[in-house]
Amino acid sequence: MSAVVAQQERRTTDSRVVLAIVAVAVVLSSLDLFIVNVALPRIAVDFSGSQISGLSWVLNAYAIVYAALLVPAGRLGDRNGNKRTFLLGLGVFVFGSALCALAWDTGALVAFRILQAAGAALLTPSSLGLLLAATPAERRATAVRLWVAFGGLGAALGPVIGGLLVELDWRWVFLVNVPLGVIALVIGWRLLPSPAGSGGTLPDGFGALMLIASVASLILSVVKGEDWGWGSAGVIGGFVATAAFGAAFVWSSRRHHSPVVDPGLLRVPNFVLMLGNSALFNIAFAGMLLSAVLWMQNVWGWSALKTGLAIAPGPAVVPLVAISAGRLIARWGVGPVLALGGMSFAAGIVWWAQGITLHPDYVSGVLGGMILSGIGVGLTMPTSVAAGTAGLPPQQFATGSAVLTMARQIGMAVGVAILVAVLGTPGAPQATLTAFHHGWYVIAGASVAAGLLGLAARLPKPAAT
Repeated sequence: MSAVVAQQERRTTDSRVVLAIVAVAVVLSSLDLFIVNVALPRIAVDFSGSQISGLSWVLNAYAIVYAALLVPAGRLGDRNGNKRTFLLGLGVFVFGSALCALAWDTGALVAFRILQAAGAALLTPSSLGLLLAATPAERRATAVRLWVAFGGLGAALGPVIGGLLVELDWRWVFLVNVPLGVIALVIGWRLLPSPAGSGGTLPDGFGALMLIASVASLILSVVKGEDWGWGSAGVIGGFVATAAFGAAFVWSSRRHHSPVVDPGLLRVPNFVLMLGNSALFNIAFAGMLLSAVLWMQNVWGWSALKTGLAIAPGPAVVPLVAISAGRLIARWGVGPVLALGGMSFAAGIVWWAQGITLHPDYVSGVLGGMILSGIGVGLTMPTSVAAGTAGLPPQQFATGSAVLTMARQIGMAVGVAILVAVLGTPGAPQATLTAFHHGWYVIAGASVAAGLLGLAARLPKPAAT
């Protein structure tokens, strides 16, 4: 009996060490999805002659590669061992960050951002795989909530930290990753546990390629839809290619003895529900974040730093709510908590639609809505991932979490595209306010839909290790 207790205490200690190490990497990779936005105008000045349209690929290339590689990277971690995959991904991400800081023109910066994204895709699912493997089954839901809270915090703090760093030099946006990443890499090499991978034959290479191509063409079509035109040959062709590549992926997965995504994943309790919840809620999340930045900077004329600080109260409440969500789940269940999160987020956005005016008034127009939306994020994102991964067998921890993360990234790309399409071309001040009102109500609707879909979820018994 004492040996069992000692083993449980050792695993609990291991899980805390793993969480501390992977949290650094998850925050950095999540932060990088958003932090660069505020630096683009300064980069355009430094790279004389660069157009913002060209620099947009600094953002788009990262998002496309990151989303496209997540699932194959998760499968690689499950097969070869998540520690090895995590450390490789972190090393690639840090190296890519250093190169981004040294970039001499737009082409070089885009190429180095692709390298960064590949590293982030490797480390993200393997970080959760390591954490789940090191955590006793009864504590996994709490561990997942903390993991997601760190990722959400990094995403939401991007404009804040980006605004501060850009005041020094835009290259610090990338350099900040290097010392933190190196420290996590060294400590991780020494202290992270090494759960064995599933081994076996190599996964379906053709299927992996088809999945990457399908996700990449989908994200590309969505993010460029407004620029190219939604009825253009490029966008329509991209959606057709997405369907064709996706069909080829499904065909290959059914025939191959070692598919990239085991079809059995879709039978894991809550998994499909949480795919839908994640996609819908992140449509709302990405639209909220972008709309706040656009309104405060372009309409109210605030600086990037002031805008970032104005956003900060929302992410500040996310970790506290994420930790407290466990008590609510124990009392009410997963479904009601997800529904409450969706409704709270929607209420925050409706607050903006009702309270924001052309005259800057942060307290009555923005602050309450920002806090309500932060509560919604803290209730929804961690709970959704915890519910989606609770029934996963250990040998599919990284792959399953990668599929859920991919759904989040696709949702975010769609959310940005929808908001941009709804806002249209800036016009007279009152017309701009009306356009933002329409955008905020669409965002609120997506959040309500996510909450209603999540209402059907029931937390299953965790898969034993």
